[in-house]
Amino acid sequence: MAVWFVTGASSGLGRAVVEILLARGDRVAATARNKDALAGLAGRYPDRVWTDSMDVTDTNAIRAVVARAFAEFSRIDVILSNAGRRAFGSAEDLSDEMISEQIALHMTGPMQLVRAVLPYLRKQGGGRIIQTTGMDAQIGLLGGTVYHASKWGAEGFFESLIPEVAPFGIGVTMVAPGNVRTGYGEATVIADPSEAYAATPVGRVGRYLLAHGGNLVASVQGDPVKVAAAIVDSATTDPAPRRIVLGSDAYLAIHATLTARLAELEEGRSSAIATDLTG
Repeated sequence: MAVWFVTGASSGLGRAVVEILLARGDRVAATARNKDALAGLAGRYPDRVWTDSMDVTDTNAIRAVVARAFAEFSRIDVILSNAGRRAFGSAEDLSDEMISEQIALHMTGPMQLVRAVLPYLRKQGGGRIIQTTGMDAQIGLLGGTVYHASKWGAEGFFESLIPEVAPFGIGVTMVAPGNVRTGYGEATVIADPSEAYAATPVGRVGRYLLAHGGNLVASVQGDPVKVAAAIVDSATTDPAPRRIVLGSDAYLAIHATLTARLAELEEGRSSAIATDLTG
């Protein structure tokens, strides 16, 4: 029986993961911005789920909740950092508040969560950290400037973290799902297209999102239960996979992006080498 700590546990993939864990007999420290949204879990599994309110954009709250969770369970085997929501709009149309929130939700928050749990994981002799980054951390789409920036920034942090914590028996995995049939799209914050961008592609997509409740993809193929099960299974894979891609759309999008990037790199090989010192 494992013990998990999960952020964003009230809905979407976070909730699906928690449901799987509790159904199979694990114990969970489930957190969400609104603790009331977790009341149903606590009522059904009073002996195996512990809940608390936590705003992942509040560093002091993160540290306090992590301390309470480890005091409750003594040992926590897996940390799943999953909270977030998407912002859409041209770089000019995004508000300062939208930019700050995206960076705090997807980059600063996960970084501070890791910093809060590491002393406990080191003391107990190891553990697993799983961070949901999405295919959005590998690609770039119009209207997603700050959203992609926050996801790419998080991946840079976790790429560097992996060799740092490996000596302590701590494994790190980044999860890259594609579009999954959850309510994630409905939580999208959308900037109103300004007159300058109204007739451009980003303006047209923005109006579409506003009219369709934030859902960009008409037919989403990602199965939330299957994606959640794959996340749960990754926690027992040894060694910890650096990254797992979930969903055919994620695979195709990331593959196309990396292939094009590698081709661009090869095209610039001679000019790259030409800038070395000679002699």
